[in-house]
Amino acid sequence: MTTPEWMPPAERRASSPTPASLSPGSEWRNWGRSERSRPEFAARPESVDEVTAAVNFARENGLTIKAWGAGHSFTSIAATEGVHLDVGALAGVMAVDGTHVTLGAGTYLFELPALLEPLGLALANMGDIDRQTIAGAISTGTHGTGARFGGIATQVRGITLVTAAGDLLRVNATENPELLPAAALGLGALGILVDVTIECVPTFLLHAVERPEPAATVLHEWLQRSAETDHFEFYVWPHTTTALTKSNTRLPGDAPRYPLTKFSHWFDDEFMANGVYRTICAVGKAAPAIIPPVNRLAVKLSGNREFADVSSSVFVTNRTVRFREMEYALPIEAVPDAVRAIQKLIADRRWKVSFPIEVRSAAADSLLLSTASGRATGYVAVHRYWREDPAEYFREVEAIMMAHDGRPHWGKLHNRQAESLAATYPGFNEFLSIRDRLDPGRVFANDYLRQVLGR
Repeated sequence: MTTPEWMPPAERRASSPTPASLSPGSEWRNWGRSERSRPEFAARPESVDEVTAAVNFARENGLTIKAWGAGHSFTSIAATEGVHLDVGALAGVMAVDGTHVTLGAGTYLFELPALLEPLGLALANMGDIDRQTIAGAISTGTHGTGARFGGIATQVRGITLVTAAGDLLRVNATENPELLPAAALGLGALGILVDVTIECVPTFLLHAVERPEPAATVLHEWLQRSAETDHFEFYVWPHTTTALTKSNTRLPGDAPRYPLTKFSHWFDDEFMANGVYRTICAVGKAAPAIIPPVNRLAVKLSGNREFADVSSSVFVTNRTVRFREMEYALPIEAVPDAVRAIQKLIADRRWKVSFPIEVRSAAADSLLLSTASGRATGYVAVHRYWREDPAEYFREVEAIMMAHDGRPHWGKLHNRQAESLAATYPGFNEFLSIRDRLDPGRVFANDYLRQVLGR
């Protein structure tokens, strides 16, 4: 076969047939502009066979291969210098069996309401961002809030992936079930996901109550309100004494709806939360002194409303202001002390922080690398505007999180290494054993996986 001009010289590696889906690579950047890479090849397969061909090509030519979807992770979990594989063409509903819906790996979360509503179904829980693909969301541990509900990966009942050997591996209740606790949240370390089967629930509404409240009171009531409310979360604004609370109660799908008016939705969620806030962040970078008074004004102008709508419309908020984020999962009872420590840190260092501290919860689960594995969990997230350097703030907050036995979100910025992570995950070594079995040659490796898995 004639080697294309853009293929590496023959002396660098033995040439093998080049899949039709491959093209020259180009610079890739993630959404948060915190990571970039320049892969040698790019692939956009339109079938499972083309995924297999790309994996075989990478393995036979000594390259690594990584799938990417929306690029919404802040870490380099999807980066590679080998073959970058875009799963976007593998999308849509592949099969339906009762409440079990099989989706192509590249299906975006924001597409799911239109796909599931005709089936009378919905995701049991969602986060507040829906730009991710289903494969990326489960592989990094994306979650919403609710002390009785797990992250999206806990809703997985089966996956199909292409292994490093080029084999098609099905993992579900009847085929290789022992692998599901690893493969449902696999960091992209076990293979290329081509489809995901999710257990959905009947369509439901959420009754949403959003209120500003004293932060000290909310922290004091954290455990009680998390236990009593289906989906409870809050945001503490630095330089204020106020928390914006969100309490969502599940209602039957045929319950009366009273959604936000078009004006309220536009004013609160588009004009204020995106347009005005983008300007504030940009000005705040140049003149940090304005941030405290602006934060105090922000809590007076937002977060005081009540409505009921379909679940996806309540869970999800449109976010167009670019930022960088670090999030840690803590034992749920440790959350108040950790948040108070962050508040004190900001005050003591006299930092000017425009983004709020975000707090959510999740039920314990049994996935090997889930941040909620084996324990009821609270999540504490901190953010910085993307044009600001988050390093010092995140480093000091990370020390607080580690002091409370925290586990970092796999798709958000952190500095943890494999040795310290192994100590906090009961299933860490079991996951490594499964990885050795499925990818002994590390076809799916990259710098990030070497950092967090150690090899």
